[in-house]
Amino acid sequence: MLAIDPATAGDRRFCQQMLARVSRTFAACIRLLPPPVDHQVLIAYLLCRIADTIEDTADLPVPTKERLLEQFAQALEPGGADELPELSAAFATPRIDDESLTLHHGATLREYRRLGESAMADIRPWVQEMSRGMAGFARISSEARPDRLVALNSIEELDRYCYYVAGTVGHLLTALFVRHSPRMTQEHEARLKALATSFGLGLQLTNIIKDVADDRQRGWSFVPRQLCQLAGVAPEDLLDPAHAHQAQIVMRHMIHKARRHLHDAMRYCCALPRSQYRLRLFCLTPLYFAVRTLALAERDPRLLDPDHKVKITRGEVYRTLCMAHLVAPSNHLVVAYYRQLIGKRR
Repeated sequence: MLAIDPATAGDRRFCQQMLARVSRTFAACIRLLPPPVDHQVLIAYLLCRIADTIEDTADLPVPTKERLLEQFAQALEPGGADELPELSAAFATPRIDDESLTLHHGATLREYRRLGESAMADIRPWVQEMSRGMAGFARISSEARPDRLVALNSIEELDRYCYYVAGTVGHLLTALFVRHSPRMTQEHEARLKALATSFGLGLQLTNIIKDVADDRQRGWSFVPRQLCQLAGVAPEDLLDPAHAHQAQIVMRHMIHKARRHLHDAMRYCCALPRSQYRLRLFCLTPLYFAVRTLALAERDPRLLDPDHKVKITRGEVYRTLCMAHLVAPSNHLVVAYYRQLIGKRR
């Protein structure tokens, strides 16, 4: 990993370069957006990534995580600090690109302020809610060990976690989209706001489903203990072939839950004005990727195999991108392609 210094690269260039390092997929999707929304979303995403890095770093004590997340949330206020010394000290020797981004958080905070008060007001409450919500889960996740599984307790707890890490993003994007589209009707805006949480949850649940085995390896389960108990299995035994039937019931429920939210995400895309082609394309691309991934997970007998990765092929990625470009202007085609993917067979 080669470090990028914002003092020499410049804040804006630093943020652009770091985005490509922490998420090539999202970097590609952001290019689909029109200006100035593309840069606004880029900065908002990096702010979210910093909060996630603070919460996800295993060797930070829980009280430190809680304190840093609150300091970061406060820094988003008008007149907030651009440099947080305790945060810089916590990531003084970055091991991965996310930690390098967090170490140099000042570059992202300065670019955030350069967006102007309107865009800041669209971004601020949702990143703050995400940060404070993550702090509430930091103590639970800190107890996870490879030899000791920690699982969310209830379906309600799963929904709350997904809201903080992804539902807030749906609302953040909606606020930026509405401001970018002055001709958007109140009806459009109301529909988008009503579906914004589901838009985020559908994508997040799909990621959780495909990564169940990976999460188990690090001692963590997003699959709630309550749901497992209803199927007659413990989260600790989900990957055990002796409990394959019960595990299948659990995963079918998770897939059904994700699909309901993805259906709402499709409705969200259709609620965007057809004149906003690039906004629609930006939202449809990850939606169609998630639908393909979920359909693959549903029929993959090795979904819970730790040595197997559920992943769509490069060819499928390319075809999905091409189709998203074609169908984006038409709600009829958007829905038709969604339905094709849901029922698609290899």
